[in-house]
Amino acid sequence: MGIKGLQGFVQNSCPDAFTIVNLKEMARVYMTSNPGLTPTIVVDAMCCLRYWYTPEAWVHGGQWREYISSLSTFVEAFRSAGIRLVFIFDGVVEQKKRDEWVRRRLNNNKEISKIFHHIKTHGQQPGRHMFFIPSGLSTFTRFALKTLGQEVMCSQREGDYEVAAYGLQYKCLGILGEDTDYFIFNTVPYFSINKLRLDRLTTFMFSRDKLCCTLGLQITDLPLFACLLGNDVMSEEKLGSFHRKCMATCQANTYGHNKRANTISAVASFISHVPEAQRSWKALDQILPVDLDRTLLYNAQEEYILPGQTSPWLYPCATRSKGLTDGHEMAMCLDQDILQIANEQHRRGDNSMICNVLCNGEVECSNTLEDEADHELLGQAIIYRSVRQHIYAVLLGTGKGTPGSCPSIKEWFVYPGNPLQHPEIVKAVQPDMPGGMPGVRALWLTDGPEVETLRLQTCLACFHAEDSMEELRALEAPIASVCCLLIYLFQQVDSLSLEDLEAFIAQTLCLQSKSADQLKDLQISHIDSRAVHLSFLFVRGIITMMGANSACGFPFTMDDLMPWKVFDGKLFHQKYLQSHRGSPMEALLECNETLLAQFRNLKSLICNACAAKKRTIQSNRRDSGQGTFQRRPDAHYMDNQATHFTPSNRNHNHPYHGQTRGHQWRSPHPGSDSSESQFHRSGRGYHSVNRVRRGRGFQSSPRWPQ
Repeated sequence: MGIKGLQGFVQNSCPDAFTIVNLKEMARVYMTSNPGLTPTIVVDAMCCLRYWYTPEAWVHGGQWREYISSLSTFVEAFRSAGIRLVFIFDGVVEQKKRDEWVRRRLNNNKEISKIFHHIKTHGQQPGRHMFFIPSGLSTFTRFALKTLGQEVMCSQREGDYEVAAYGLQYKCLGILGEDTDYFIFNTVPYFSINKLRLDRLTTFMFSRDKLCCTLGLQITDLPLFACLLGNDVMSEEKLGSFHRKCMATCQANTYGHNKRANTISAVASFISHVPEAQRSWKALDQILPVDLDRTLLYNAQEEYILPGQTSPWLYPCATRSKGLTDGHEMAMCLDQDILQIANEQHRRGDNSMICNVLCNGEVECSNTLEDEADHELLGQAIIYRSVRQHIYAVLLGTGKGTPGSCPSIKEWFVYPGNPLQHPEIVKAVQPDMPGGMPGVRALWLTDGPEVETLRLQTCLACFHAEDSMEELRALEAPIASVCCLLIYLFQQVDSLSLEDLEAFIAQTLCLQSKSADQLKDLQISHIDSRAVHLSFLFVRGIITMMGANSACGFPFTMDDLMPWKVFDGKLFHQKYLQSHRGSPMEALLECNETLLAQFRNLKSLICNACAAKKRTIQSNRRDSGQGTFQRRPDAHYMDNQATHFTPSNRNHNHPYHGQTRGHQWRSPHPGSDSSESQFHRSGRGYHSVNRVRRGRGFQSSPRWPQ
């Protein structure tokens, strides 16, 4: 949740409430005091994303190999100190937080507009003061941490509650995060991620006892204190008159012209002056202003009471609010086997979207770096809506034609022009498949070669790429996923050009041989706003594909869909600028002759798939940054030949003519021998080895058979 101004108050006005500690030394003392236990820090991952994202470039779509290298350094620092980390991510937006969620998303839209204005004005990335977390960072971080061997969980209710509860239940060394709610929860010590010196493993540790001493409160008063100050449930606006009354009537310490500090002190004084005999909800109800929402205040306090704890300001038998796993009788899906698998996958962080659809019938997607002034490119939420409708149909069916029985999902998706006043109601739509769409039980609970093929076919059908299944099966899985995504994108967005396609393919192929350091050193002459928009459109497509992959029973391993295998923001930007300048193919592919045939094959595959759907990909070179449009000199050839490559019409004298379709090549993750794709073509279809029947999800792909 978070209490505005409390962090600053503690650091500026309560010097005794925090101290610098050495986590390595604390771990040593912990092991001495708790023989047999491993010192564990539970990490509020959502609070740490800004700290972890150290690459200088952040507007290009994400520097994913650099990012994974940064995460690896972070993890290794704690591992070498003997400290176990457990990472918890937010997995659901609770209804009582929806208004605050919307407010923040709308504010983010304003910040994104400023970012694009800066890019268009200066042709460069804004300074770090305007930093905006790359889209999908939370999702991809879950899988990156798994790749690094870390324990990851996705919350089934408010994330900070689960972090605090986990720390208390398992006697953790502490909580690492940056959320003032950890001042309020009566749990293990709270460490600051923002003050962490990774090279020394030192940071601030905050003391609730010292904070209470300064404010004249007891530990059990803190939940009421937080709610009367204002948080994500009890907004400051609703408490304005109460705050003014407290400052006018309560005897409290004053802090000059610091209005927020004075409010904090006055609210604490209001609580501390309640006589001990009247410290109860019943007595509190009598002294609160009549216009204060009692029900909201009561429920907001409950959110801070951990299992086994009580509060004098609540009734003794206070009930806990339900989590995601409770209330299955109200779920969209009534199949208990499917719900159980979905909940297990959600808890492991494999894909929260699927469980939210099946259990709640409601999903959300936060902001994306999209240029609201570019009317040729719609918001990613609109572009990928058709895929999501197919995903909903795979998971829930379509009601078999019975009037009014088609399932509908509530979507809270942020895109330019959406005021988020209410969710959009989106109906399930069956994907176009020969023989009809299989049911979710068939995809999730059965095995065999035919089912493997059916999973892939269903996933491709969600992206309108089912007719290209045989060609895609001939490719390595990460490359096949990129082609599937591009086939869909170029069918949906008419303004995408041949130059855009070449840029996407070239960056995917060139990426395979590049290290994180090489990508870090890549220099971009200037930044193009359209390239920024396209890069995040592509990244959101990867996340959408992850959802389709989960819904269809994992025809791909999740590891094969990760962006560090197929996308780098700066590299794409470079290829985009080169392509729209009309650079020769040798330059686009960095004079790597081994990539020419692969480039030609992938381009042919995508163009042919789009042509079969009546979409001809045109050349439309853009003078980057000027908003002007030019035709390529060879546009007639490209329009009439590139979209209809076949063995009979290829120019065998063309310098780029090369290998036939189906050439396979490996792309191991940097520094790892265990993450190469295991997908291969066989007589039984597209399959992955070591599939587990229940709980399919993220796994590092074994090596190709030699």
